[in-house]
Amino acid sequence: MRFPIAVLLAATSLVLTAALRAAGDRPPDLVIFLADDLSVEDCTPYGNRGIKSPHMQALAEEGLTFDRAYVASPSCAPSRAALLTARYGLRSGSTFNHQPVDTGIRRWPSFFQDLGYQVVAIGKVAHYAQVTSYGFDKASFYKYHQDACVEKAVEWLAQRKSRKPLCLFVGTNWPHVPWPVKSKIPPDSLKLPPELADTPETRVARARYAAAVGNADRDLGQVRAAVKRHLPEETVFLFTSDHGSQFPFSKWNLYEAGLRVPLIVSWPGHVAANQRTGAMVSWLDLMPTLMEIAGADPAKAAPGIDGRSFLPVLKDPAKPHRDRILATHSGDGKFNFFPARSVRIGRWKYIRNIDPTLEFHSHVDLASKDTGYWPSWVRDAKDNPKIAAIVQRYLHRPAEELYNLESDPDELVNLVAKSEHADELTRLRGAVDEWMKSLDDHGMATEKARRPAPKRKPADEDQDR
Repeated sequence: MRFPIAVLLAATSLVLTAALRAAGDRPPDLVIFLADDLSVEDCTPYGNRGIKSPHMQALAEEGLTFDRAYVASPSCAPSRAALLTARYGLRSGSTFNHQPVDTGIRRWPSFFQDLGYQVVAIGKVAHYAQVTSYGFDKASFYKYHQDACVEKAVEWLAQRKSRKPLCLFVGTNWPHVPWPVKSKIPPDSLKLPPELADTPETRVARARYAAAVGNADRDLGQVRAAVKRHLPEETVFLFTSDHGSQFPFSKWNLYEAGLRVPLIVSWPGHVAANQRTGAMVSWLDLMPTLMEIAGADPAKAAPGIDGRSFLPVLKDPAKPHRDRILATHSGDGKFNFFPARSVRIGRWKYIRNIDPTLEFHSHVDLASKDTGYWPSWVRDAKDNPKIAAIVQRYLHRPAEELYNLESDPDELVNLVAKSEHADELTRLRGAVDEWMKSLDDHGMATEKARRPAPKRKPADEDQDR
């Protein structure tokens, strides 16, 4: 007699859980803290741009900091869907922003509930109200900038009665726009990323954003303190962000500023304190890693996922993990449609812009009232050739881009036309070809190929901007 795969998987998980209980082993509590639109170089453990995040730094001193952690897509819904399914968007159904995961795709809570966990999401964990479709035991305070979420998470943790092991997600809305109107941080004290136009308005925006980063750091500190008060010392605590900030060449882009994110893991007694690793890992890998920590074999409990456990790296930071990072971007409603694919292998990065005849647009220029700086770029581009070049680079993308991240970490010099790098171009171009073929990915090069985004309820009228 043949049994459905889902039944066999559930039976396997239940047998494993029973074995753990029989052995008297309680899997560790798991806490995942998610920031929203936070660039890695703007975190104290990673950069020196004048933005202070002492709680992030304190966590880094207690755990393992990943220098090469990446999301699978640089906008909210597909990034978080990849986290919560361990599948690329082209295999989960979530490729455009606001696009939910397809029905029938198994999600994070189900796997951990089979392992005996209470699985809870407080704050922005999935894409706002989409969180209700994921099957969490509890999901609350997930609306746009419902900033009481962190305070409520702390209160809930203090009042929790369940004796089950806990898998808790807490998602702050910071530093997502709207940024605080006023900032105590002097604009001239901040170091601008080199890809940005240096105008007074940009600096004011950076100061406001820095204040928002401070809010995210404060929230992290509150949750971290609550975890130490209410959960066992051996709790696994993981901090990360869904993609880069809302500045040009970051969010909605496949550059490092859009894809590379902070990732710090603390696990007292198991992960050595104040360590760093250069292992390349993906958000796809977080679920199988924590599954393995919880006692499951991800290959058996979650066959078919794209993620794989990096538990060996937690035990030994010198170990490698992935040899390449692949990523996609498709679009964000009426504000952004610009399908692209990328791969990073070693020090090399390749980006394929599927339809280079399109102009690149996003909330940065089409909803500039949110941040206030884009009009100053357009104004100053008339008389400043350097700023004019930045504006043109933002709006007009070539079919292919190739960067040496060792000599050019900010991806400012496209090497596609350099004959001396032809072999690298061929190698990375082939890697993207192979990957797209494996996913039956035809690039969604035209608007007609896009799946329509679902109509949003009034509670979601915020848009992920």
